[in-house]
Amino acid sequence: MQRRHFVQLALSAAAVRSLPAAEFLPHSVTFIGQAKFQQIVAQAQAQNWAALPMGARVAQFGQAMRGTKYVAWTLEIDDRIESPSANFNGLDCWTFFEIALGLARMVAKRQRTYSPSDLLRQIEWTRYRGGVCRGHYLDRIHYLDEWYTDNAARGSIRNVTRDVGPVVRLTGRANDEMSLNPRLYRYLRNNPALVPAMRQIEARLERVPFDFIPKSQVAACEPRIQSGDIIGIVTNRPHVFCSHVGLALRTGDGVCHLMHASLTQKKVIVDQSIHEYLNSVKSHAGIVVGRPREA
Repeated sequence: MQRRHFVQLALSAAAVRSLPAAEFLPHSVTFIGQAKFQQIVAQAQAQNWAALPMGARVAQFGQAMRGTKYVAWTLEIDDRIESPSANFNGLDCWTFFEIALGLARMVAKRQRTYSPSDLLRQIEWTRYRGGVCRGHYLDRIHYLDEWYTDNAARGSIRNVTRDVGPVVRLTGRANDEMSLNPRLYRYLRNNPALVPAMRQIEARLERVPFDFIPKSQVAACEPRIQSGDIIGIVTNRPHVFCSHVGLALRTGDGVCHLMHASLTQKKVIVDQSIHEYLNSVKSHAGIVVGRPREA
């Protein structure tokens, strides 16, 4: 990237982050579980989590949400209007890691009190293409492979997959799960005219090179994974590249665990090691690794 373009991108990113959240729906819809939010933030302030390195801070917020029940489709909150949102009473795999990351970025800006809008601005920055929500469903990043690419380009994370271990390239696979199954998605079901545009986004993503660490190599790579790293689970299933996501958590026993909102356990858990988790599901093919960066 040319230095001039990089500086312009950095200045633009800083300007966007300083704006209030682009909220298009009321907090009664977009922010569920405010008491839990305030409880976690109070604990973070009392224990000075803001002083922790970024990865450790993300992992600490992830642990604060252990036991939260698993709830699917928590991003689908309206029939037509898209808006940044957070639900502390129910998490799926995406909203779990996203809220932990958002809280870690939020408290880095030290202030006496934090509001739902403070977190929603951080959610907007990572959830939406270019960090901006304009109230449209297709502003949102819907596929995890694009999330890594978009957020790495804007400096929210570093894609350290190649640094962690040997990679292989995913080839010969469509990335069109949403346009093939629009009735599963509330916004697409209520707005079928969006489906062709969604397919255009998918077609663009299919042309972006996508490298991952195969699961046979993950055990040897785990010593290079850090707490708070965002672990995308690559799948062998057709029509999609990634099927799940969680956070790495290194514990005192030296094991690098996967912390995630588990569909099978119906709650946020600290699971077995990352490689053991991968080996427990036949369709899991490997991982990609994103390392959070300071806001």
